[in-house]
Amino acid sequence: MNKRIKAVQPVMPFRQSFYTEIESIWDTGILTNNGEKAEKFKKMLSEYLGCPYLDLFVNGHSALLLGIKALGLEGEVITSPFTFVSTTNAIMQNNLIPVFGDIDESYNLTPESIEDAITPNTSAIITPHIFGIPCKVEAIAEIAQKFHLKVIYDGAQAFGTRVNGESIGKYGDLCMFSFHAVKVFNSIEGGMITYRNKELGDKFERYRNFGIDYGINEMDVALIGINAKMNEFQAAMGIVNLPGVESEIERRKAHAELYCCILRDVAGIETYGYEKNVDYNYAYFPIKIGDEYGRSRDELYMLLKEKQIGSRKLYDKLTYEYSCYRGRNFRKKSVNAEHIKNITLDLPIYGSLKRDEIEYICDVIRKLRK
Repeated sequence: MNKRIKAVQPVMPFRQSFYTEIESIWDTGILTNNGEKAEKFKKMLSEYLGCPYLDLFVNGHSALLLGIKALGLEGEVITSPFTFVSTTNAIMQNNLIPVFGDIDESYNLTPESIEDAITPNTSAIITPHIFGIPCKVEAIAEIAQKFHLKVIYDGAQAFGTRVNGESIGKYGDLCMFSFHAVKVFNSIEGGMITYRNKELGDKFERYRNFGIDYGINEMDVALIGINAKMNEFQAAMGIVNLPGVESEIERRKAHAELYCCILRDVAGIETYGYEKNVDYNYAYFPIKIGDEYGRSRDELYMLLKEKQIGSRKLYDKLTYEYSCYRGRNFRKKSVNAEHIKNITLDLPIYGSLKRDEIEYICDVIRKLRK
């Protein structure tokens, strides 16, 4: 195969559908501040997810940052180190102390490591559904209830994932989603929070707009907020992309099944074991490279690159290993995460990927085995 295979590819709508959707923005003259596109997008999302309470943000990180702030947490929170740094950053930016648990073969924080890490100073569990694979949400809910903890899910990668037929956004006190360009579903950039307590809506409205409270006679600043509003062009992209999200997920599912089928017989390559009670969004296709393969993960990454096949070593550093967090003496017990970070590689998966491209990728992986 002569052409380069990208590691990721944004989902783009038909050009004319986007042009048609944004045309009325010139008529309203409203570009941001809860315009008609944002309101329409919000309603569509609520219907798609079955979540009555949600709010839109300019990006996923600002949504997570303000979601944590809105709950007024203090002290320690238990989290996973095997994640994009945004999760840890949002915790630290809220002046909370992260305590790092461990992950299992699902790449997610284990209920056992959560319970082991709880102290009288623990106020919440804040953890991702990594790769779009859901955490053990029912076990985590039981722990949270037992110890009176809040649960915030970083669902940046999990839009469209369902557990027992229910949207992942229905679990936890809050769930954040990212609509970044390379996610399964995008609004160019963008973020969302789903939540159970209706009263949080007023807080989010203020927090994402500098804390401003518009009274009848005068404006006041009720709390210290930031500018985190989704603009009308982002919302318009989300509006035209949302109807195609299930088709995108179905194509990704077919790709994942093909990968699993072909790679099953390659010694030293382990694919994820999908569970029947979960409707996955197939946001990523992670594999683990074991000793039997005869090459390390880093070797395979470089050899695929030479063959013009993009792949990603997304979390080859745990978040507490980044230079900004070194020397902080965090409490952690992440033995399995320390191992898995060195053997995990994400292969290309997106709707526009072709069957013959997947077959070629798998063939290269098979031939590179020592």
